[in-house]
Amino acid sequence: MTLLVKAAMALPWLFVVELGLYAGCFICGITTAASVTIAQGQFAGKCILYGTVNYNATSQTLSMVNSSSPSLCHFVTIISVCVAVYCFSLTLYWVYASCVDQDVRRGRLWMSITLVVCGVFLFFLLVTGCILRIGRNRLCESIVRPPAITSCEEAQNKPWSAPYVGTQFFTSLHSAETSVWVNFFFWLLIAGAVVMQRCQGSEFTARGEDTGGGPSETEPFFRSPAGPQ
Repeated sequence: MTLLVKAAMALPWLFVVELGLYAGCFICGITTAASVTIAQGQFAGKCILYGTVNYNATSQTLSMVNSSSPSLCHFVTIISVCVAVYCFSLTLYWVYASCVDQDVRRGRLWMSITLVVCGVFLFFLLVTGCILRIGRNRLCESIVRPPAITSCEEAQNKPWSAPYVGTQFFTSLHSAETSVWVNFFFWLLIAGAVVMQRCQGSEFTARGEDTGGGPSETEPFFRSPAGPQ
């Protein structure tokens, strides 16, 4: 906690807000990856996005008829993990640079690179969010069979044929989608914060603690005698 306070004091407030948004993106990325992994685990590793489910009225059980390629869910997970790792590494780097005895400059070039990274992540998060939204809706359309099942959330309480267990599939997909869109919004704020810093010319140097000695410690032990006045 002390290191975080020192780091916040050594950096401009707008950049501290940017680092806080990176921390939020990290949490969202981990949440998305974990939720999609849980949903896959309940269906024997199959990707249920865009899948088709059949309801057996006789046994009153649900079964997965068609599923998407596992690479589709892996794509969502990889993008979320990449965003999380980048945000965690960047935040850790600046905290470290602000607390140790070294100078790290953040100029306009690095701000430009940050804006490029923002654009790349915003694109992939938009694609990921659309995949989760449309894929979940297609899945739910095949599940809803009035009057047996009136909502996709209700299907979580229905029995599934082995080896499938659908007790949390809707909750997991909903959490994953929500986390992606929150992540997308955070990156929009990050891009806005970087643009503001560029317009203000907020270039800075992160300086660690001064661990050098005082004047009495740095003076030489022997001084040359003063010359004649």
